[in-house]
Amino acid sequence: MPIDISAKFAFHLDQPTDLLLQFEAAIIPEQKVLSSNTVLSPALHTARVPAQDAVGERIWVRAEGDYNVEYTARVEVNRLVPDLAGLHQLDPHDLPGEAVEYVFDSRYCQADRMHSFVMDRFGDLEGGKKILAMCDWIADNFTYEAGSSNATTTALDTFVERRGICRDYAHVMICFARASTIPARYVSCYAPGVNPPDFHAVAEVFLCDPTTPGGGAWYIVDPTGMARSDQTAKIGIGRDAADVSFLTTFGLSKFKSSEVNVRECA
Repeated sequence: MPIDISAKFAFHLDQPTDLLLQFEAAIIPEQKVLSSNTVLSPALHTARVPAQDAVGERIWVRAEGDYNVEYTARVEVNRLVPDLAGLHQLDPHDLPGEAVEYVFDSRYCQADRMHSFVMDRFGDLEGGKKILAMCDWIADNFTYEAGSSNATTTALDTFVERRGICRDYAHVMICFARASTIPARYVSCYAPGVNPPDFHAVAEVFLCDPTTPGGGAWYIVDPTGMARSDQTAKIGIGRDAADVSFLTTFGLSKFKSSEVNVRECA
């Protein structure tokens, strides 16, 4: 069933400033954008560029003063959702090049620091069973609390505090997976059922592909429990939240408002 997406946000720039936007549902094989409309304020410069791993697009903007973004779309998700418990992980030497960078530490995901905990807590499990156990552990031990983190909060901070928002849950999930040499990446997305309604974040892990002998594929995991894989529309992917922020400014900005609504089509 398709989902309808509506997103808008506004900010102010005191002087000409470069910024990078990424908020549109990606056009990729696992989801079809049936219709979309993007309205941007007039700017000094606007240009579209491919996003990370060619999943979605980013928009370069140079603007000054008040700036508004409005986006609507209808997206049909056609993603296969196998039972993760039956999927094995690939040995490191069997990983394709596209997955290798996602086993390394990144700005917000210090997987090396999680290695001992992950070995002690999940060391007797493998592949998808390990991923599901990690997801359940985060859900059982963390509290979803708006305003409990900020742009500097890392996965280690969240692990200690035991609270956060979707961004933080995804970062911890990514760390746990990478500490087990399972490639994991950050996914910005839209999904119905997210509460409070907002841009959402989930993790994606690389495990074997049962349809391709010796091959692997990416699978969505959401430790918040709010997003269903077959109803999640990807915006973009990255090593962590730094790669796929819906708004990155290269200068001072004053954020004014944001509103996101996602629902299943009637």
